[in-house]
Amino acid sequence: MLRQQVDHGDDKPYYSLADFVAPEGDHIGAFAVTAGLGVDELAARYTAEHDDYHAIMVKALADRLAEAFAEYLHELVRRSWYEKGPKHSREELIGEKYRGIRPAFGYPACPDHTEKRTLFDLLDAPSIGMELTESFAMTPTAAVAGLYFAHPDSRYFMVGKIGRDQVEDYARRKSMPFAEAQRWLRPNLGYEEES
Repeated sequence: MLRQQVDHGDDKPYYSLADFVAPEGDHIGAFAVTAGLGVDELAARYTAEHDDYHAIMVKALADRLAEAFAEYLHELVRRSWYEKGPKHSREELIGEKYRGIRPAFGYPACPDHTEKRTLFDLLDAPSIGMELTESFAMTPTAAVAGLYFAHPDSRYFMVGKIGRDQVEDYARRKSMPFAEAQRWLRPNLGYEEES
């Protein structure tokens, strides 16, 4: 994982998702869900019928269902691992007033999309109809995949801009050529990329 390198100007920690894995007795999970099987075909049918409203609604509904299922699974994971007592209220769930996070590759805390390949291989995501494009976009597009962290201090954060030294170290740890790591992390580079 990558570590924040922003200048906080105070005593705030510089987070990495690796910080949220306790040395022992902790849990980390992985998930991949989709609600998009057949959605592209249905949306295409509506588009062919010049019914853009229904085409858009089908895609939006599938996206929301995939996100809701990922959140539902996160609740099941929390309840089976460590969350006891009454279930959280709707307001607590919306306000994320629970322990644990579910970051996804390509988002601010873990911006490297290439790790989706590892996740998809681990979970055998193709067996449920999920695939990755050459740029690591998920298909069907109404899909969510990521990790579950149970650590009590886990929180969402943004890696932000990173230095060349971190990209070099990251490439080394991934056994990936520096130029390739730099290409995948381009939006997060805090330096001028060399040609």
